[in-house]
Amino acid sequence: MTVTSFFLKTCCKKLLNLAAFSIFAVAIFSTENAAAQADVTYQQKTIKDTLPPKPARTRNNPHHFTRSAIELGMAEILPFMWDRYLKKADYAQITWKSVGHNYNPTSWTWDDDPFTTNQFGHPFHGSIFYNTFRSNGYTFWQSVPAAAVGSYLWESTAENQPPAINDFINTTFGGVVLGEMTHRMADKITNTTQTGFGRQASEVFALIINPSNGLTRILDGKWGKPVKNSKRDSSDISTEIDVGGRTFNRNNSNILHNSNYGWYGHIKLLYGTPYKDYNTPFSNITVNVEVGKDDSSLVNMVSVYGSLAGWEIKSNEKLQHLLVLSANYDFLHNSAFFYGGESVKANFLSEYDITKKTKITTNFGAGPILLSAIPDPYFIQPHGRDYDYGPGVAFSGGGQLTLLDILTYGINYRGGYTVTVNGQPSHHFLHTVASEVTLNVVKKLAFSIESGYFALHGRYQKFADIDQNYPYLRVSTRYSLNF
Repeated sequence: MTVTSFFLKTCCKKLLNLAAFSIFAVAIFSTENAAAQADVTYQQKTIKDTLPPKPARTRNNPHHFTRSAIELGMAEILPFMWDRYLKKADYAQITWKSVGHNYNPTSWTWDDDPFTTNQFGHPFHGSIFYNTFRSNGYTFWQSVPAAAVGSYLWESTAENQPPAINDFINTTFGGVVLGEMTHRMADKITNTTQTGFGRQASEVFALIINPSNGLTRILDGKWGKPVKNSKRDSSDISTEIDVGGRTFNRNNSNILHNSNYGWYGHIKLLYGTPYKDYNTPFSNITVNVEVGKDDSSLVNMVSVYGSLAGWEIKSNEKLQHLLVLSANYDFLHNSAFFYGGESVKANFLSEYDITKKTKITTNFGAGPILLSAIPDPYFIQPHGRDYDYGPGVAFSGGGQLTLLDILTYGINYRGGYTVTVNGQPSHHFLHTVASEVTLNVVKKLAFSIESGYFALHGRYQKFADIDQNYPYLRVSTRYSLNF
């Protein structure tokens, strides 16, 4: 399945999800409102009050369990109907026998779906499961089970294939990371104090990012209505948009020898700051997306970092140290190789303000890789999977020097070691290095030059080892936005 067809299919599913959600949720919403009104009437007639009242949930963020459960059910039913009756997929032709078999704990296995389906499609579906509860008043940790339950029900009920271990991990963990990221972005985009076209545009854009949030706003009667003195998300968001040219090579360390040339685009989004509200999950998020049609696929990278918890360590006005636990999602696809994985890391962050406009930042991190997908050049066609699965450990480090808010130099390293548990007996070492110089021309415009490489080394028990390299050089114009 190509990336283009995957996104077309995804958009159609979103529209079907939204339509069905509206029909079913409106009925439940009406029932809940009627029950709430009856309860208020009863309380007004009751004079006797022998016990102190329980603390009420805030009206701005009530819990709607029934509505959440129905939306979760529709997030299962609509894609299944698409697969079975429109797509007529073989795996969607379920029977009572297949369902009974899949609910047997011994039936779990590993599947051989395409890389994009497993490493992006399943996490995307998991984000919808997650947001059915997150957008209906539940907290981050309260919404995590929705991704797990949604994944389990889909694996056991919606397909006649045995439930897959890799799908459950990708849908649950990846769904939580992508789900909380889209939840916060949609909430930030919606400006409840604004009116007119800009307000409607923000509502529509937020609905596209997070359909569950848009549906909730419609059912609660909040869509498009201005709210005075509303409590908006005060987190800062900065965005860097790079457009330029790049040259890259495959399995050759000389970037100028037999290299490929083409355009590329890169978006880096920073939500919040590591040093504020760090005890709240995902108070700090980093998203990197890179595209370029000259490479092996249109989407070359999607990377999401979200903080889970933080601890301040001996800081003062000029020097800050912070230990942050993060959840990470990575999707990488270039002409040399592809990689997908989810990890949890402990990150040691430092920032030293030399002067008001000159500072140094450093970061070092390490932690377990829950599951990674690594290319397998020795897979057996036509029924084999061209990548292997395995856990491992991730590590990273880097630093950045900013001079007078004009010139910035940064270098970053990321590595990972994995052991195959499903596929060819092997272990792999993946590492990337990036070095970048940025010159600010005016307030929001800058020029950037970046060089680096990706490298994958595979060591096999029964086959020859592999070494795949992807050196690159990028030159771009960068436009920065803060909101």
